[in-house]
Amino acid sequence: MELIDSHCHLDDDRFDAQRDDVIARAAAAGISAMVIPATTANRWDKLKQVCAHADGLYPAYGLHPWFVEQHQLNHLRELDEWLARERPVAVGECGLDFYHSRADEKWQRQLFIEQLQLASNHALPVIVHARKAMDDVISLLRKHATRAGVVHSFAGSQQQAQQLYDLGFKLGIAASVSFERARKLRAVVAAMPDDALLLESDAPDQPGVGHRGAHNEPAFIVEHLQTMAELRQCEVEDLAASLNRNAKSLFGI
Repeated sequence: MELIDSHCHLDDDRFDAQRDDVIARAAAAGISAMVIPATTANRWDKLKQVCAHADGLYPAYGLHPWFVEQHQLNHLRELDEWLARERPVAVGECGLDFYHSRADEKWQRQLFIEQLQLASNHALPVIVHARKAMDDVISLLRKHATRAGVVHSFAGSQQQAQQLYDLGFKLGIAASVSFERARKLRAVVAAMPDDALLLESDAPDQPGVGHRGAHNEPAFIVEHLQTMAELRQCEVEDLAASLNRNAKSLFGI
């Protein structure tokens, strides 16, 4: 059974001592491809090198809202150049994060809007981060047309899921769906059309119910794929095939 991890931070420093082993375990689990989104400009080169290290690793370049204090205006110009030269599969990780405060909201919005424009200019999808900001993200996606994309680690409502789907966006489903308390997310996974969903690890973060307290790995997506199939009352192999089609179509891989 072939699987695609649509969101994995394989370039993270926490993988430095074991990256080859992590890649090998992913391959043994049937993972044929991973999309590796960026976080900050000073890590783009490392991400590029990691993706060149093995087959099936696809980079995305962007400026993550978690690190908004590190981003500068000239990074947007540099990003434009990287996108033109490197031709990644997406722009991202970009978006909005108001989990702690809205103190830097204006700068976050500017960075997000500029990256949406770059994605449009380069005919690339976007990988979107939305934390305590889903309605704001949806509003900006409506105003700033892009070549669609994915809201990764989706944690919104059924209504928000439908709004994103209507905009041409997919929902990245992480291992949080494996927790029984995630009732809202489970309902979304059960109800959305086959072409609405992507499978992701977000490794090394967001370990599932069977790996609490440990670093997450791409190989573990097999476990919450099973949960998703149970929620959707379908065969695991059939769901995997649908999710792979969605990832290949969105990212052109």
